[in-house]
Formats: sequence, C-alpha cells, structure tokens
Amino acid sequence: MTLILTFLGKSAVHRTKVAIAAAKSLANQGKRVLIAGNTEPTLPLLLGIPLTAEPQDIGANLQGVQLQAGVLIEKGWEEVKKLEAQYLSSPILKEVYGQELSILPGMDSVLTLNTLRQYDESGKYDVIIYDGSGDSSTIRMLGMADAVSWYVRRFRQIFANSDLGKTIVESPLVQPLISTLFNVNWTADNFAQPVNQLNSFLDKGKEAIANPKHFAAFLVTTDDTLEVATAKFLWGSSQLIGLTVGGVLHISQAGNNLTQDFTPLSVSNVPDIQGDNWQPLMDALPNFATQAIAAPQPIEIDINQRQVRLFLPGFDKKQVKLTQYGPEVTVEAGDQRRNIFLPPALSGKSVTGAKFQNHYLIISF
Repeated sequence: MTLILTFLGKSAVHRTKVAIAAAKSLANQGKRVLIAGNTEPTLPLLLGIPLTAEPQDIGANLQGVQLQAGVLIEKGWEEVKKLEAQYLSSPILKEVYGQELSILPGMDSVLTLNTLRQYDESGKYDVIIYDGSGDSSTIRMLGMADAVSWYVRRFRQIFANSDLGKTIVESPLVQPLISTLFNVNWTADNFAQPVNQLNSFLDKGKEAIANPKHFAAFLVTTDDTLEVATAKFLWGSSQLIGLTVGGVLHISQAGNNLTQDFTPLSVSNVPDIQGDNWQPLMDALPNFATQAIAAPQPIEIDINQRQVRLFLPGFDKKQVKLTQYGPEVTVEAGDQRRNIFLPPALSGKSVTGAKFQNHYLIISF
C-alpha cells in the first residue's frame, strides 16, 4: 500500500523544505518516492531542478512532478468525452477541446486529487509526498470525496422519491425517448450503473483518507505564535474531514518546547537547512508511518454505547456547531463542515445529547 504524506502549516518555504527532506530520506531508505508540487515555484527552486508535468527522475529512487492544471484539464477532458460517448447516442462535447478550456475556481483541486489517485493506483511508488498549499484549501480538497458522496446519496434519494423521478422510471412514454437519447437500452439498472461507479470511486477516496496507513498529514511550525495557532487550526480542521494528523515538525532555533501545545501528538524538533546541506534535517525527521498509526483517530463510532466521538483539537466549545436536519448529523468547526455517514444501527436516529470534553465532541443517540 502506498503511503501518501502531506504537510500543513503557515510557512510555504518551511513546509516544502520538510517535504523535500522527507522525500530524500525515504528514498535513501530504498522507498520508491514521488514528490508532487503545485504550480508555485518553491519546490523546483529549493530542489534546484526544474520540474515538468510528467514525473522525472531527480535522484535515486526519487521522482518529482509539478501538477499543472492546464495539462491536467486537457487529459481529464478527453476522459470526460469518452464517458459522454459511452452514454449518449449523439455526443455534444466532441467539438470542445481541452486546450481551450479555462480553469474555473476549484477545478484545479479536483484535477489534483484525481491525479494523486492515479499515481497511487499505478503501483509505481511506495510513498507519494504532496507539497500543496498546506492550508484550509488543501484540507477541503482532501475532504472532497466525502462531501461529493453526501451530495450523491442525498440528491439521488430526493430525485427517486420525486414525481419526476417516478415518472421517468414508470412511464411507458418516457422510456423509449430516453432510450433514443442515451446509448443504452432503457432499464433502471442502466442508469444506476454510472452512479454506482461514482459511489465506488468516492468510497475508495474516503477509505484512503480515513486510513492512517495510507494517508497522513503532519504539521510544520516554528516558534512564531501565529504559526503555532495556524497549525492548531489546521490540526482540528483535518480531524473533522477524517484525515489523521500524525505529528508536528517544529523548526526551532531557540530550543522551545511545543509538546504541551500539541498533546497528545508527538512533536519532533528539527533544524532548518543551511545552504544545500539537507542531512541534518533528514536525520531529525521521525518515522512518519509509525507516528501516523499511533496518532489519535479523527472519529470513533461506538454502536454499543450509541455514541460518535470526534477529536477536534484546536477548537473550543463555542467554535463547534452540531445540527441534525435530515437523517445524518452535521458538524461544523472553523470553516469546515462534515455530514457524518452513520452505520445502519444509528442512521436516522435522533441525537439525544452532545458534549465537548477534552477536545472531543461526544454525540449520543
């Protein structure tokens, strides 16, 4: 199983330094490593090597790639057109070309996440290090599978229960028309198939994010008060989407100890790099895989106790909001929101109580 690592924190330069040191260290251990950066110039400048949109060798067991949205959308658009041709008798997108598409807000996140998935499933790498923006937008991107999954299941059920949905399924007049428009013979199963494929795709994404053996984030901070506060905020936000934060990389020149600020996480004091000498930083890095597994899990569901426990460090009681409008429970903290998909034993049950204790939101049903 590939281990995917990303680093979160206020300073882009410090995050990228840690990402590069981690990539070099893991590659020296014989791991096949890919370090993937966004379009910002920090990664190639610190590496001293220009990166392209395709993975290239930058060292023994080490490859690097720069995720360029323009290139990714061209590749993705061709897949969209193939999918359209599979389901529509008269495709309408064949005359639209990926090279002429503009990048809309949020589109780059979708493309990046899909590309990381492809690298993960390729089997070519033991470790993938994603050097992204390292802020709330990265966390929101990583929570995308869970968010889209909610939209699919909620609106699919609403549509199925609506008069329009029932008419499409049951009407003998509508069925032949749809069979003419679509490149399939009409049955309910034909139209359930793409939705089921999407759900399977999203489930794999959620499972990857929720598995600390597969995906983990680490916080990077200095002694600066604002950086420490930002790291705490990103810690809690990551937990809310189900992403395990494995530990803290503390770049300190003064020898300050941040253990109390981030308990129960493990805090590793690491030096800043001096010139091109990466070795001291590499030597100070922790065992990422071991720390990720030992870190507190973001969510625990106890069916026997009829409880859900969410670990939300970095927030106080006033910053956490719990609501239940439909069959699921919605939790908000900071600028993140999560609809908790409950197991059958708790699904649809009303919340009977909730308390915020020792950074845990404990919900009873």
